[in-house]
Amino acid sequence: MTTLSQTGVTELLADWSNGDQEALNKLIPLVYDELHKLASRYLRRERSDHTLQTTALVHEAYLKLVDQKDANWQNRVQFFAVASQLIRRILVDYARRHRASKRGGSYYKVTLDEGLVSSEEKDAELLTLDEALDKLRVVDSQQSRVVELRVFAGLTLEETAQALNISPRTVRREWNMAKAWLHREIKNTGRAIADN
Repeated sequence: MTTLSQTGVTELLADWSNGDQEALNKLIPLVYDELHKLASRYLRRERSDHTLQTTALVHEAYLKLVDQKDANWQNRVQFFAVASQLIRRILVDYARRHRASKRGGSYYKVTLDEGLVSSEEKDAELLTLDEALDKLRVVDSQQSRVVELRVFAGLTLEETAQALNISPRTVRREWNMAKAWLHREIKNTGRAIADN
């Protein structure tokens, strides 16, 4: 996520937060390609017969981002972290609707790393991780946020540290603790998890 001018995007985000609609009009062309890449990366990890298209996912995320009227945008990393979270929510909702229509088995493999890896049960994998992350958020919201940013936004340790305003060393520690907690939680719910 280093292809955009940090200063230019940050200034436009600040102007937009202060009510400048023209700043939003200038911002969208700058961030659209990055949002498209983010959505594309998500969809590559989804099941092969997924009917949601990258452009539709970007547009839905965009509409939700524009609707963030009270957002106090700090910088581009924070913006893309929020965008990533919105894309995750859209995909989870989509997976829930799809799963509700197909009601599959209860055991599936879940892989946890900086990018979700392919498996046959994409919807089940995403929903399992989402449920575990919701539980982790109650136990330790910072660890949950680190996982979200690393797994779903694909942020580096340094970008995650910047987004959360903590040190990269703290991010690394929280990341390792969160992975261990999630492995244990998913295992305890009766689902297998790959050890990455």
